[in-house]
This record gives sequence, structure tokens and C-alpha cells, in this order.
Amino acid sequence: MTNRRLFLKQAGAFAVGSLLANQLSAFDALGRKRKMGLQLFTFFPSFDQDVKGNLQKIADIGFTEIESAFSMKGGYYGMKPAEFRQMLEDVGLHWRSHHVGGAPFKPNPRFDPSKMPKINNLRDDAQKAVDEAAEGGVKFLVCASHPIETLDEVKQGVDTLGKAGEIAQKAGITLAYHNHDKEFVAIEGQKPYDIFLSQLSPDVLKMELDLAWVSKAGVDPVALFEQHPGRFPLWHVKDFDAEFKNLKPVGEGSIDFKRIFAAAKTAGLKQFFVEHDMPANAVESITSSYKYLSTIL
Repeated sequence: MTNRRLFLKQAGAFAVGSLLANQLSAFDALGRKRKMGLQLFTFFPSFDQDVKGNLQKIADIGFTEIESAFSMKGGYYGMKPAEFRQMLEDVGLHWRSHHVGGAPFKPNPRFDPSKMPKINNLRDDAQKAVDEAAEGGVKFLVCASHPIETLDEVKQGVDTLGKAGEIAQKAGITLAYHNHDKEFVAIEGQKPYDIFLSQLSPDVLKMELDLAWVSKAGVDPVALFEQHPGRFPLWHVKDFDAEFKNLKPVGEGSIDFKRIFAAAKTAGLKQFFVEHDMPANAVESITSSYKYLSTIL
């Protein structure tokens, strides 16, 4: 009888512990309810056509945090940083992070070079990018990508990110690096992502882990968190189908988000942003993602 009582007590404690672990993933390190963010590239290129109207749609769905990105209008959707921040606040949104290129964009046949706006990049414009982030009150500046086709390009990336990270640190801003799947492909036996992690101090560079791309690369996000605890304050939450060919609204694909969010504390998560790269209907996609995440957070 005593053994049976002990067994039931231990089983009950385990069940409660499991429940609490799942619930805790919904809160940050201070016990506050996590707020859902959105990466505005989800609306590219139509976002520029009605910036305030699109922001209102995002706020009406329930998102509260914003990460901005590239705009064909130049600047911050045609505005100065302080102006864009004010527009966000007017509709109840908070500007938390901004994407910037690591190096100048390579020519893209889809765009007429003569119509392309000047876009900051960390190699040439790190101080300007940091100053503008500070003007907008943004606490995270994220390198959206960097050329990494060769080891020389990876080494250039280390140099660029290191210098930019130190500039950002002085301004009280955290620099992070956003991945695709190519960072996990070895070049001469070395993976660019591993090089960035090992050669740049966590004080200088954090990571914004894109959960879809890292999963497509065959790398377990939770294993990364365990190997580099506290290094991943930002996430991109997006989903892929089972074949990793088509992006899906969050919860409609193959990625186990419950398991990943359960490891949020190990990752050092501070903010996540839903993203779906240019879906057919951005509002429908992010509404579906929001509803799904509301059920697990």
C-alpha cells in the first residue's frame, strides 16, 4: 500500500511538473505572458502600398510586437525611424527589432537597379544603421543575411558582424544574426553557422533562429539551444510542409512548435516573430498562425 501511495504521489508530481513546463513556455524569464510579434516581410511587397492600413490589420488580429524589414520606399517604409515608431504606437504596436543586410544586395533580375532605394548594410553603414535603430528605440538590430558562398565570404562576415556588434553594444542595442538553411551547409568541412557561433562572442552577437530554415537544414533547434544556452533571444516562427518545399501558416506544417517553445528558457528567448515569406494572402496566413499559437502559449 505504501509503495502504491508513493507511486501515485510521484506520478502526480510528474504530471504537474509536465503541465507547468508546458505552461512556462508561454511566459518570459520574468513570468510575463509572451507577446506575439510579426516580421513585416510577410507582407512584402504590398505593405508599402498602405503602411498604416496594413499595420492596423496586424494589430486587429492581436499582434503587438513588430520586426521591420526592407522597403521599396527606402528608409523605414518611406519614413524616418521616429516617424515609423510613432505610426506603430498610434495603432498599438511596439517596434522591437529591425532587419538590415550584412553586405550590399547582389543584383537581382526582378528589380530595376535604377528604382532601388539606398539600403543600409552592416559592412558599409553599421554606424548609421545603429544610430537609426537607436532613434527608433529599437533594441535589436538583425543581420538578415550575409554572403557565405566561400570561406572568404564567411570570414568577411565574421569581421563585419564583429565590428557592427561592438558598435551596437556601445549604443545599448543587441546585434543578432538571422539564418536560412545555407548557413548549415559545410564549406571545406566547416559550417558558416558554427564559425559565427565560435568566433564571435555572445556579448557581440546573438542569434535570431529561423525555426523553419534550421529545420529544413536537418538541424534540431532544441539541440542548438542546449549547445549554446542563452544565445537565441529572437526566433522567427514559420512552418514548412513535410517535404520542406512550401512554407505554411504556423501550425499547418510539419514543425513541432510545442517542443521548441518548451525549450524557450534554455534558448534565452525574449521575443518571437511570426513570418511567412510573401504568402498569397498575408492576412489569412497570419490570422491562422496567431490562432494556432494562441492554443499552445
